Amino acid sequence: MTGSAKATVFIDNERVIVTEYRFRPGDNTGWHRQRHDYVVVPLMDGKLKLVTKDGETFAEMKKGSPYFRKEGVEHDVISANEGEYAFIEIELK
Repeated sequence: MTGSAKATVFIDNERVIVTEYRFRPGDNTGWHRQRHDYVVVPLMDGKLKLVTKDGETFAEMKKGSPYFRKEGVEHDVISANEGEYAFIEIELK
């Protein structure tokens, strides 16, 4: 990914990839396709703009409330917050 959000990989082994994403206001992940099923765990309350081939949507994120998505999602994730925002992404290989 080529976005401006800071990605820190904590674990990358034969079973999972665990990455923390930290965003300043307006930072993004860059356009990408999810190669694995994944779980996102928000580290704080916040709002993300999701850009897909079908347009833009916004997601309200709640600290500690995880969600699951299947592989193949194509999108750019952009912080829509006035301050720092972060989440953990766990990819299942």
